Amino acid sequence: MSLPKDKTTVGCKWVFNVKLNADGSLERYKARLVARGFTQTYGIDYQETFAPVAKLNTVRILLSIAANLEWPLHQLDVKNAFLNGELEEEVYMDAPPGFEDQFRGKVCRLRKSLYGLKQSPRAWFEKFSKLVKHQGYTQGQSDHTMFVKWSETGRVAVLIVYVDDIILSRNDEEEICRLKKCLASEFEVKEFHKQVGHDGYLCTNLRGSVEIWEHNLLFIEDC
Repeated sequence: MSLPKDKTTVGCKWVFNVKLNADGSLERYKARLVARGFTQTYGIDYQETFAPVAKLNTVRILLSIAANLEWPLHQLDVKNAFLNGELEEEVYMDAPPGFEDQFRGKVCRLRKSLYGLKQSPRAWFEKFSKLVKHQGYTQGQSDHTMFVKWSETGRVAVLIVYVDDIILSRNDEEEICRLKKCLASEFEVKEFHKQVGHDGYLCTNLRGSVEIWEHNLLFIEDC
């Protein structure tokens, strides 16, 4: 489409990266088109910004509870999570590098959020939290990235979201299975079955219980 009058565009670029598994091994190579968010203007291209990053103490407490009560841990990764967010603002973007000839001076009107936009984390978290709360979960007051659901029989399911990673623990297996199906129906989700890694800790599910140990391999290799 042609750029409307009195509107400006946001630039974009390709970013190439390597994604690692929780133990530091190679998972895959990645290529992603991202917006140059630093070219956005507050009040025009975006209003509010927010990144759904769980507090470290919240994660530690959940891991400790799971280990002591022998609750299993589940880790889910939402692929391309930010692309699920819906934009409230009018955002126009230049043609992706390498596609300028095909666009012939036209621009993109973004309907969904894109990595690099200042409002993308907020847009993704709003969609995610709306879905989870619709399933009966209550959002935490001291940490908005934690969601809890109690059943009528007193069983509990706890969820923590860290950007696009989700950690689940519970003593309500039926509810966790139901929630996984719900998330998978809305997003593209990958589950890590044996290990849950977070911020220097590696948790291993063994015989239905959880073992937690410090994991410094990633930090050593990055030095």
